[in-house]
Amino acid sequence: MGKVAIKANGLVKWFGEGDTKTTAVKNASFEANFGELLYIVGPSGSGKTTLLSMISGILKPNEGAVLVEGKNLWEMKSDDIADLRLNKIGFVFQDYHLFPRLTTVENVAIPLILKKMDWNEALKVSLEYLEIVGLKDRAQLQPVKLSGGEQQRVAIARAIAGHPDILILDEPTASLDGDTGRKIVEFVKTNILNDQRCVIIVTHDSRIYEYADTIMKMEDGKIIGFERNTLTAP
Repeated sequence: MGKVAIKANGLVKWFGEGDTKTTAVKNASFEANFGELLYIVGPSGSGKTTLLSMISGILKPNEGAVLVEGKNLWEMKSDDIADLRLNKIGFVFQDYHLFPRLTTVENVAIPLILKKMDWNEALKVSLEYLEIVGLKDRAQLQPVKLSGGEQQRVAIARAIAGHPDILILDEPTASLDGDTGRKIVEFVKTNILNDQRCVIIVTHDSRIYEYADTIMKMEDGKIIGFERNTLTAP
């Protein structure tokens, strides 16, 4: 296994105060390594998405630390966190977050534009990433004209266009049928994961467990165990 991409130490997150206080994540510690496909699994309400938000710079923990490639994420200034998320972390949301009025290629170009790339050059590069995910011929279509699986692949193309070291997918198969969901995860493992990239998938979909290298289990806000998958799919 490669070097550590993300290290979480004693993460705690609660919401509300007094009688309404609810602790979503309780003293969570783990490592995710380059070259690894790590699953965070557990039932709904177990704290998976909250944990994901803390390690990706979206939600600040109440306690604990997150090290991204050795740097303490939550000790950074807000602008530095934004830069890290733009340059180091690619995030694929459960509902894709594609802009409906933009074409497929324009959606993929967004992170490149944020990096100050020339518009025409960004579109050119975005076409290359659409080709990687097999959707170059859909470049000029708006998201509404794409299937769920195609929209997921567009979101992945957008996430990897900025060359992130860490790719995070939140419930990538939640709205897909079983066959399409497996194809998406198989694509990620075959074409996106490499020795210089770490991929983290949050899911409760047991149909895709075979593709994981490591499965981290959560329940009631706690990490309850790790399982190295010895029967991973290619």
